[in-house]
Amino acid sequence: MRLIGIDPGDKYIGLAICDANGTAARPLDTVIHQSRAVDLAAIVAIAQAQEAEGFVVGLALGNDGAPSPQGRAAERFAEALREASGLPVWLQDEWGSSREAMTLMIQAGKRRRSRREQHHAAAAAAILQSYLDATPRETPQGK
Repeated sequence: MRLIGIDPGDKYIGLAICDANGTAARPLDTVIHQSRAVDLAAIVAIAQAQEAEGFVVGLALGNDGAPSPQGRAAERFAEALREASGLPVWLQDEWGSSREAMTLMIQAGKRRRSRREQHHAAAAAAILQSYLDATPRETPQGK
């Protein structure tokens, strides 16, 4: 199942995509926030172009395990995305995704400017990969 990962933010919305087998995520794009309606339309258009079958939205949790204020905003965003796209939307704890994304970009030898530009999409890839790793996939039967 091809999924779009989303790192929702106040100014930028990072997007990532996984392969058709649902095993590996990679950064895709960054949407600059304009308004909820414009942002959703852009994300839905990207999802359609990529033939995505659903979304995974990063959910910020507080120390108590409950959604933080940003997490509650992500929940509202996810619900609006579900309505706008007609596709399923899952929430995934985004703890550590930004740090993981930065570490991977440094290890890959990305320059500082490139890391700054790709940070949000890379964080979305970390969120999506976390979801993929935590979600069991069906194994083919037979043979």
